[in-house]
Amino acid sequence: MGHGGGGVLSAELVEHVFAPAFGGPALSTLADSAAVTLGGVRLAFSTDSYVVRPLFFPGGSIADLAVNGTVNDLAMSGARAAYLSCGFLLEEGVETALVARVAEALGAAARTAGVEIATGDTKVVEAGHGDGIYLNTAGIGLIPDGVDIRPQRAAPGDVVLVSGPIGEHGIAVMSVREGLEFGVGVESDCAALGGLVEAMLAVTPDLHVLRDPTRGGLATAVGEIAAAASVGVVLDERKLPVPDPVANACAVLGLDPMYVANEGKLVAFVPRAEADAVLAAMRAHPLGTGATVIGECVTDHPGMVVARTGLGGTRVVDLPLGEQLPRIC
Repeated sequence: MGHGGGGVLSAELVEHVFAPAFGGPALSTLADSAAVTLGGVRLAFSTDSYVVRPLFFPGGSIADLAVNGTVNDLAMSGARAAYLSCGFLLEEGVETALVARVAEALGAAARTAGVEIATGDTKVVEAGHGDGIYLNTAGIGLIPDGVDIRPQRAAPGDVVLVSGPIGEHGIAVMSVREGLEFGVGVESDCAALGGLVEAMLAVTPDLHVLRDPTRGGLATAVGEIAAAASVGVVLDERKLPVPDPVANACAVLGLDPMYVANEGKLVAFVPRAEADAVLAAMRAHPLGTGATVIGECVTDHPGMVVARTGLGGTRVVDLPLGEQLPRIC
């Protein structure tokens, strides 16, 4: 299970198994989506699979994740998603009414995100060899001229921004899965971020890095960027936007909010000269009202992320070995 968690084990699987087998320059950046050129047109291309349990949770469903997750992966290359594919992997015995409910939710999510489901596939496996419904989506979108967003572009002096409160999705799924009560309900932040990215690009096309901190949370996303660009990153723990219900739930469960998944937030590495304007544009968008500065890139400790604590010290923010909360996307 740890190899599917987005942490160190996942990275080792990609580095030692998949990347050598596949090769190719398009794969080499290991970004959320691949930037490819076809017929003189720059496209972003991404695929993802969804195995969340339960299928419906506060604030969303497996269908919302399938649409928004792929739309967001494309947006992290600066692209506005245009078309998606969708594959349904069904376990023998699952009720047709449940399949229809998921399909309807998926269609509604696609319309909200402004994308079209253009093609798809259905497979059925024997009872006991699945878990009801799994989904796979792939998507394509156009990358605007002059946009070059990838993890290798993070540079010393960049300001690190996050678009809003972290940890909500993972805690929302865990609360209903385990029947936990935290006093205040927590809903998933699942949302399509294409419009937010467009608002940021309208300020400047020179956004260095965008990443949606899903599996492994904020800490993993920032750690992967630091490693890819060989830069150091310093985060300020006091500025991390952790909602009280998430903080309380994490305290009960023994989790660090920085490692809890999000499905409607992004992390941006922006040149310092553009940071204030980009932050203002984020805050003016409905999905970025809680945007804030959380850190900066430095020349010290390349490839490593550290956090300044409330007591004035620093601690290393490591990549997780596996995953704190499995089956959350």
